[in-house]
Amino acid sequence: MTLSTSFRYRVHPSPVGDIIIVAGDHGVVTLHPFEGPLYAEIARVSLAVRAPLEPDNEDANDSTCAQAAAQLDEYFAGERDTFDVALDWSNVRGFTRAALEAVCDIPYGETAGYGEVAIAAGSPRAARAVGTACATTPFSIVVPVHRVVRADGSLGEYGGRPEVKQFLIDVEQGYSSRT
Repeated sequence: MTLSTSFRYRVHPSPVGDIIIVAGDHGVVTLHPFEGPLYAEIARVSLAVRAPLEPDNEDANDSTCAQAAAQLDEYFAGERDTFDVALDWSNVRGFTRAALEAVCDIPYGETAGYGEVAIAAGSPRAARAVGTACATTPFSIVVPVHRVVRADGSLGEYGGRPEVKQFLIDVEQGYSSRT
């Protein structure tokens, strides 16, 4: 359970669709593309953090949501290859957290297999658990789960949207080859 007392959300447009950004007192608690009605996504996240969500002030440029949105824009423009927005990991535990932290070490523009991430997370036989961690991450894009691929190099899923995963990989490989 997150210890923040208030949570703000912002819906940010991106090339991969609308992204919901939810932040509390300790950083971003979730950031991911979503489909479907906003009210349903707000209800789902509100249940996860066990608190109501309030809209972020769209005019505030210094809020955590605004910082995350700005960093996403820089990422999609090819001006950012890492994110430094504060993340609130309090709802991510155990091996899931270890796997997602290992994913953060995959360099921009590169990919790693589920098995490689399992080894880096300290559980060499947990490739499937890495897949589950990637599928359930509260931090898409900023924790680059799109960089995790199958052992044969094929992409695999990305929340049922493999075209988004391919787009993110293409963005990174396109920009990294220009630098």
